[in-house]
Amino acid sequence: MTKSEIAQAFSRGDFEKSFVYITDQTTWDTLGEQNLTGRKEIESFCTNVRAYFDSVTTNFLQLNVIENANCVVINGTAEFIRENKRVSFVSSCDIYVFDANNNIASITSYCIADKS
Repeated sequence: MTKSEIAQAFSRGDFEKSFVYITDQTTWDTLGEQNLTGRKEIESFCTNVRAYFDSVTTNFLQLNVIENANCVVINGTAEFIRENKRVSFVSSCDIYVFDANNNIASITSYCIADKS
């Protein structure tokens, strides 16, 4: 997979496709929420997120994907629906930094929930 494909899969919740690119040194900082380090912590958290995604209808929209030599930035939105009602709507931006081996060195996520 290319860096862009790895990042896009992770950002849309297809975590399993990206797990092979996460190392024990990978960090994931969701500002104001959590800071995870290493494959075990990140995979465990993703498993819980995946369970939530499976309990709702998810509508992900990736608006922009910007890539340079070692970085991919994706912004988009996520709408979560249960029983035909919107549970939440989030605007997000994920910044992926890759190491020389094409592994994810770090992820920084900004998530803003719609308050309405």
